[in-house]
Amino acid sequence: MTYPGLSVRQDPHAFLDSYLAEHPDDVVVVDDAVAADEGVTGLIYELTAAGRDEMVLCRKVDGLSAGEIGVPVLSNVFASRRRIARMLGCEPARLHATYQQRTATPLPPRVVDDGPVLEVVRRGDDVDLGTVPMLRHFASDRAPYITSGIIVGEDPDSGVGNMSYHRSMVHARTELATSLHSRGDLWRMLGRYAERGEPMPVAMVIGGHPLFMLAASARVGYDVDERALAGALFGEPLEVVRTPRHGIGVPAWADIVLEGTIDPDARADEGPFGEFSGYSSNRSTHNVLHVDTILRRAEPLLIDVEGGNTAEHLNLARIPREAEMAAKLMGRFPDVTALHYPTSGTHFHCYVGLRHRRPGQARQVMLGLLGWDPYVKTVIAVDEDVDVTDDAEVLWALATHFQPHRDLFVVDGLPGSPLDPSSGSDGTTSRMGLDATRGPDFHGDRIVVSADARATARRLLDQVPRRAGGAA
Repeated sequence: MTYPGLSVRQDPHAFLDSYLAEHPDDVVVVDDAVAADEGVTGLIYELTAAGRDEMVLCRKVDGLSAGEIGVPVLSNVFASRRRIARMLGCEPARLHATYQQRTATPLPPRVVDDGPVLEVVRRGDDVDLGTVPMLRHFASDRAPYITSGIIVGEDPDSGVGNMSYHRSMVHARTELATSLHSRGDLWRMLGRYAERGEPMPVAMVIGGHPLFMLAASARVGYDVDERALAGALFGEPLEVVRTPRHGIGVPAWADIVLEGTIDPDARADEGPFGEFSGYSSNRSTHNVLHVDTILRRAEPLLIDVEGGNTAEHLNLARIPREAEMAAKLMGRFPDVTALHYPTSGTHFHCYVGLRHRRPGQARQVMLGLLGWDPYVKTVIAVDEDVDVTDDAEVLWALATHFQPHRDLFVVDGLPGSPLDPSSGSDGTTSRMGLDATRGPDFHGDRIVVSADARATARRLLDQVPRRAGGAA
């Protein structure tokens, strides 16, 4: 079926086809059958162990279907910053700036009458969540989970939408158990519906075009509709159809949408689930999403987000966060040169590079960051010649520039992430700044290997035959 009035640029299937054609070396295509329980996760973890970060397309996943239709799985989409930069049409070094420039001009969505997501509609007695494809990601997970579920809600007074990710598992034939543990804007919106004594109408979009998914991770105010940010990232308004019962605007090109309500008072057990901390977490708000309608494409693709402390899971959330924090820091402190949230820090660590000009400057920058980002527990400040994207470089700076009695400070009793297993029972955490800049009284010259010597070495090594295993 064709949709001549719609922009194919917003079609996730077209994105996959085009990326496969342009960058075949950056996609691992698995034609053999893969298990729905941990099969995709196993592939991604083995790739990561080998230092690889390709997208993974599994054409056949045992037991994964939407009714009678087998459903392929695309995962690890966000594991590579280089790949995300390609989506935005920029170099990796320009990722933060490009994201900020695009999202600075939101484009309200455009309502259309029809789209692929309306090809199959199930309502009433035909609603069965057993027909919605889900994967078990970790042996410790309570059940198969939706990890790419973006819940869309609309404020009851203003109509402004909110999009956010919420892990979800089947609780009953027509009910999902989900967690709103981030207690962000959707939680605030649910409170508004509770005050009115009404359930909150929502629509869960499962996956979508990667730029739409990136917009759902944005950190913006309650009055900013992330669907308008998706339009800004596309460079054209997001095309949405209205869901049949509640009229919520969802992407016309979406693969699967679940429409329903969240009752502020309903609860169901949910978790444990493998979270970004690297631990299996059962911290949850135990909310219930009652599903009234299932919408899907005739031949859907499950775009999965690999859970746990994987680069995919972390990148999807941290790139918008890094972009926001970099803009704030560089706007307030012009000597800040770089910002990076390392995968090793699972959202809780941040490295900041700066031109160190006066005593106390690094401490002031770190205090700003610790105050702005409630997830960060540890900030390490380094000089501008240290590569903040390289853990080894940052740890070298810490080893050679840092004196604990002089260069460390701790702030206690601040609100932190509810998914931090080390946080207090009240959700508070302490935070730490480490000044690993050289400082004005530092004496030492960094060793240098000249560019000419490195270039000559590369030419010589290219001529040396390699033995099996990669050893020269």
